Amino acid sequence: MKKTRSASASASSADDGKPRSRVERAVSAGGVVFRRNHGIDIVICGRTSDGVWGLPKGTPNEGETLEQTALREVSEETGLDVEIVGKIGVVEYWFAREGVRYHKWVHHFLMKSTGGDTSRHDLEYDKVEWRAVEDALKTLTFRNEANMVEKARAMIEAMP
Repeated sequence: MKKTRSASASASSADDGKPRSRVERAVSAGGVVFRRNHGIDIVICGRTSDGVWGLPKGTPNEGETLEQTALREVSEETGLDVEIVGKIGVVEYWFAREGVRYHKWVHHFLMKSTGGDTSRHDLEYDKVEWRAVEDALKTLTFRNEANMVEKARAMIEAMP
C-alpha cells in the first residue's frame, strides 16, 4: 500500500495529553468489470480466509496513473483483459492497522472484459466469479462497493 504522511499526522500527544495515532493517506484504483449475457454480469473476488467478497483494486506503482493502476490491478486480480469505459466514482473511508490510522480513497472505473479467463487470477483472492448484477450486489461484503456496482449498472443501462 502506498502511503504518504499527512501534514497533521503525529505520534505525539494531543493538547489533552492523550496520545494520537499516526495518520497516513492511501490511494487505490480498480474497477467494476461487466459483460452482457442475458443481462448484466459483474466480476467479484472472494477470500475464503475471512469470507470477504469485493471488487478488484490495488495500489499504484511509482509513476502510474490511476487508470494504469486500475487496468493492471484488475487484470492481475481477475485474470481478465479489460478496457476502461468510464469513471464511476471514488470511495473514501478510514481504517486502522498496527496502530496507524489510514484515510483511503479508492478510484473505481467501469470496465468491459475483452478477453482472458478468471481462472488466470493471481493469489490475492481465492475465487473470482462472474455474477448476475443482483447476485453480486447481495454478495459484496462492503456497502460502499455495492454502491459503486449500482452506479456502474446505471452507466451500463444507459449505454446504447
